[in-house]
Amino acid sequence: MTTVEPVRPSTFTPAQPPDPGPTAVPLRSRLALVAVAVGTFAMVTAEQLPMGLLTPLGGAFDVSEGTAGLMVTVPGLVASAAAPLLPVAIGRRDRRTVLVALLALMAAANLLAVLAPNFAVLLAARFLVGIGIGGFWALAAGIAVRLVPEAHIGRATALTFGGATAANVLGVPAGTLIGGFSGWRTAFATVGGLGLLVVVALAALLPTLPAAAPVRLGTLAAQLRNRAVRTGVLTTFLLVGGHFAAFTFVSPVLQEVSGIGAGLVGPLLLAFGVAGIVGNFLAGATAGRDIRSVVIAIALLLMTVLALFPLLGTSPVGGAVLLIGWGLAFGGVPVSVQTWILRSAPGEAEAATALNTSVFNLAIALGALFGGLVVNTATLGAALWTGAAIGLLTALTVWRARRVTA
Repeated sequence: MTTVEPVRPSTFTPAQPPDPGPTAVPLRSRLALVAVAVGTFAMVTAEQLPMGLLTPLGGAFDVSEGTAGLMVTVPGLVASAAAPLLPVAIGRRDRRTVLVALLALMAAANLLAVLAPNFAVLLAARFLVGIGIGGFWALAAGIAVRLVPEAHIGRATALTFGGATAANVLGVPAGTLIGGFSGWRTAFATVGGLGLLVVVALAALLPTLPAAAPVRLGTLAAQLRNRAVRTGVLTTFLLVGGHFAAFTFVSPVLQEVSGIGAGLVGPLLLAFGVAGIVGNFLAGATAGRDIRSVVIAIALLLMTVLALFPLLGTSPVGGAVLLIGWGLAFGGVPVSVQTWILRSAPGEAEAATALNTSVFNLAIALGALFGGLVVNTATLGAALWTGAAIGLLTALTVWRARRVTA
């Protein structure tokens, strides 16, 4: 999720062969788009990686699972601030240079995590990851649309966001599988290595991309006067916050509540990711017709799954079935809330999306923080019920809101 630079015609024209037509996309531009999408995948995976590794991380540094959840809270809070502020801070600097630098920062931060001798150093590494995440999302989509002619802008943007969607549903399972086989440090090293590969690819493929105009904060604040945007942003905050209040602790939930062995957590989270992809396509196919009903349905499904987990998820089979339902529900969240925002502010889509991006990251951070407090003071089951209660609150909020129209 990101602020979006004003759309400009592509400045990328390869020396060989000549541009075959006004709507053709050069191969090098296509490869650059793929590199940007892989970059978004790496960034979102880096942000959420600790969620499937809390148990081994907590054991390695002798901290509680609730305290280990700070590894999600810290980068989320930092990214929430960086998303709107970094584009303002960099002014007219070349977006290519900044994007490559932010990916390099993320890669270096993950490599620092690999070498962390204590939990404080690990949190410092996560702070740096947050800067990279927020800044990268503030620029990536705007860079993507500048690589292609106007006729291809929609597909270019979809590809860029596709990397984030894939990371939201597959990044954590993949990291958990790697951590389960080779240890949590290997998981962080893998994400850092992927970041370095993307740095090389973007440095080789991206053209010079000077800023069209400096980004200002006034337009972002103005979106809060739009009632539909306010409702959409609140919906994002509740859905994402409620989910991460529980999902941050999905690994200990599966092991301690459902009695699932540590070796099966990764494969089950992969099933969660596959269910999330299905949910993404289902929500995307129906959101255009009645976004309000789709968001209510997602919130109610999320509420039902989380509420039933401490009751029916106490066996491996019950936990696995409910986890798949959980993935189906959350998989539809990103596309649904983004559709709401775009339909609420068709004339100011870039500013509204920037505001929603900041809130999305803030919700990840505060959801993980609040869930950690609940786990430390009560139980894992209480964190699940907290997420269920927030899901119900989301459904009631959207039900009371005016229908969003294009």
